[in-house]
Amino acid sequence: MASMCFGVNVGEAETAAPVEPSSKSARRRRLLEIHQFKYVATDMAVANPLESGERRKRQKMEEVVPASPPRECANAVQNCEVKEIEKGLIGDGVPGEKGPETKSFDLTASTSEPQLVVAVPECPKYGMTSVCGRRRDMEDAVAICPSFSDRTSDFTAGIHLFGVYDGHGCSHVATRCKDRMHEIVKTEIESGDGASWEQMMSESFSKMDKDVTEWSTSDRTGDESSGSVCRCELKTPQSEAVGSTAVVTIVTPDKIIVSNCGDSRAVLCRNGVAIPLSVDHKPDRPDELKRINDSGGRVIYWDGPRVLGVLAMSRAIGDNYLKPYVISEPEVTVTERAAEDECLILASDGLWDVVSNETACAVALKCLQSCKPRSPPRSPGNDITYTAAGESSDKACSDASILLTKLALARHSADNVSVVVVDLRRSQ
Repeated sequence: MASMCFGVNVGEAETAAPVEPSSKSARRRRLLEIHQFKYVATDMAVANPLESGERRKRQKMEEVVPASPPRECANAVQNCEVKEIEKGLIGDGVPGEKGPETKSFDLTASTSEPQLVVAVPECPKYGMTSVCGRRRDMEDAVAICPSFSDRTSDFTAGIHLFGVYDGHGCSHVATRCKDRMHEIVKTEIESGDGASWEQMMSESFSKMDKDVTEWSTSDRTGDESSGSVCRCELKTPQSEAVGSTAVVTIVTPDKIIVSNCGDSRAVLCRNGVAIPLSVDHKPDRPDELKRINDSGGRVIYWDGPRVLGVLAMSRAIGDNYLKPYVISEPEVTVTERAAEDECLILASDGLWDVVSNETACAVALKCLQSCKPRSPPRSPGNDITYTAAGESSDKACSDASILLTKLALARHSADNVSVVVVDLRRSQ
């Protein structure tokens, strides 16, 4: 039995159809659900025909235009284009020209540019001083030949020659060595494939000795081609009594080759320690004394040990009248360069007779270490001259050679004094 409450039949409400709410919020919620359904349905209905149309268009385009080649083929085409550009068949390799996205111009530049770049070893900085001193005549000669060989290989790339020649009897042999020794050494280096430094330098000194002999005995009276006029009269027996010592140093990127014939000397300063790279050829040196005696000569002490009482050295270039007792065969030393190398000093006996190896190295190092880096100018109009470290290194070497020369003269050296200082410090 149905009950009535507030005019509503409760029993019939349980079985009757639901009545839609009439509130505004309910109607708005229902409208939103209808619109959302219509949007999704419309989107799905419209998207499918577009996708099918685009797919048909792509199929037609693929039938006309072939697909892009695989990556291997693209790389092969790129390599061919680079080769063609290198041969000059296509394009000029000018930036800005239209071309494939492989940047063929950059690839060509990267492969061809290193072939044009040649690393030239830097010549070590040096300073030289040569004075007559207390002698009546100047008989010393100095040769400095940076990069004197044109040959570029691992054996001779960037080689530099420094030579000190101490003449006796006259200056023409020392002058001839200065003018010709580096040319003879260059010829030996460029033609002596496979030969050692000892062999090449020994052959060079032998040819230099022969050249001096032929040149001295030729008719050269009044000839000034060498830059100086001999004071001795050639074509006389006096020309046979002329000679010169020779200490020749070749500096390469990794080696120091010293060839010595006579009593000039080369000293290396390494980490503050003086290392002699040559030994003076004095007649009283035990091995030299034995060689002279074995060859039939004699060493007579006349104001010091002298060969036959005449020459105060046992090896020299020239001196034909004292052969075979005085020979031109050099002693060659090959020293590997090290990071601790600081400087090299070459000098005639005018320095070494009064200055020790240690003192010479200490003086040279003080001059090299006093070279300071460049300072900025204080004002645009100042009158102070500032020098960069790289530019003042030559001046430092020159100051070292001058100071060593003054030291020798202050210690009453009675001979010509010639000094060469070479800076071996590696550039940072």
